[in-house]
Amino acid sequence: MSLFSEIIVDNFAGGGGASTGIEMATGKSVDIAINHDPAAIAMHRANHPESKHYCEDVWQVDPVEACKGRKVALAWFSPDCKHFSKAKGGKPVSKNIRGLAWVAVKWAKLVRPRVIMLENVEEFQTWGPLIGDKPNPKAKGKTFKRFVHALERCGYKVQFRELTACDYGAPTSRKRFFLIARSDGQPIIWPEETCGDPDSLAVRAKILKPWRAASECIDFNVECVSIFERTKPLCENTLYKIANGIKKFVVDDRQRFSYKSAYPFIIQYHGSKSNEARGQSLNRPLMVIDSSNRYSLVMPYMSRDFRADSKTKDVEAFLIKYYGCDIGQSVIHPLHTITTKERFALVKVHGLPYHIVDIRTRMLAPRELFDAQGFPHNYIIDVDADGKEYPKSEQVARCGNAVPPPFAEALTRANLPELCGIRAEMGA
Repeated sequence: MSLFSEIIVDNFAGGGGASTGIEMATGKSVDIAINHDPAAIAMHRANHPESKHYCEDVWQVDPVEACKGRKVALAWFSPDCKHFSKAKGGKPVSKNIRGLAWVAVKWAKLVRPRVIMLENVEEFQTWGPLIGDKPNPKAKGKTFKRFVHALERCGYKVQFRELTACDYGAPTSRKRFFLIARSDGQPIIWPEETCGDPDSLAVRAKILKPWRAASECIDFNVECVSIFERTKPLCENTLYKIANGIKKFVVDDRQRFSYKSAYPFIIQYHGSKSNEARGQSLNRPLMVIDSSNRYSLVMPYMSRDFRADSKTKDVEAFLIKYYGCDIGQSVIHPLHTITTKERFALVKVHGLPYHIVDIRTRMLAPRELFDAQGFPHNYIIDVDADGKEYPKSEQVARCGNAVPPPFAEALTRANLPELCGIRAEMGA
């Protein structure tokens, strides 16, 4: 049968990350998109109106009826990952949700796609039986091996590995597990990395492009709120992270990112207190984006000290506090109350003397997060196909659950180049 009649199916389509990457590779929308969530399908419809949409449980869709006799070139699967993720910790897990990946075997048996691709968290490889509602620690990976063998019994060659999004052009360091299965006798090809650590020899030799930085995705014209002018003070843990972030990403970082008179960086809201600042420099790809808004932009504003004696100073020092709404104090005053916990840290700005005159912060916006995942900047995220507005919380949830499109683009180009070439010519 001609390649022109082959179709592409995106199971668990969500907001459209995999579909967008596939379209970036082939020049055409996926033919079939399946998801049980009406809100997710509505966002997918807004951006991929040519696709046939099924707002149903994946198990309720009949592959034979949906394909209508057409051959399947690629079937993509991104089953719910939260019941495998290490972020789940020791919380109860759902056997039904953990078993969603088995639908790939159903498609393999009934319509035999040439290529099957599955994306999930790294811990997917630990998929095993449960004891009650907790994974059996003595049987890690047992069910995963059964799943792979089931595909092999259907006549598929199977390979899997972990890939990192920033290595393929997305400005996020999200790492994901990928499985590729082929039934057409062609080799499984893993795409070569296109980007790397800016300090690596490969980048210096211009063999690879440098990783895209988080700063590319941030609109610095959007106003941040001063932490000193908030009607509701920030919580202690947030102040702790800001203080540590200033030390780590402004004071101590010789390669700190600078924007006009500010040295912005990002703090991460989730996680417990620790001696390590939970955040990052804007010179690096954004860390993993999840379904909640976890990242805040912090902008310390620096001002040169022009006092008469300033030229004689090599170091400007002040103290920051880890707890309480008070940020810190001058070293020329008596030390504030000493508690039983480590509370004070010395900050030294080396070189010419500067003062931090303000610290402003705001949460990263959904558009910035979608850009960081590697979506096109014009991807529709604020309204659905019916014109209904999406609240920010749902926009962030769609983004956090999405496959970074550069993953799907690279994998599709590597394994289905003939389909990409034909569809690129058709759209020319």
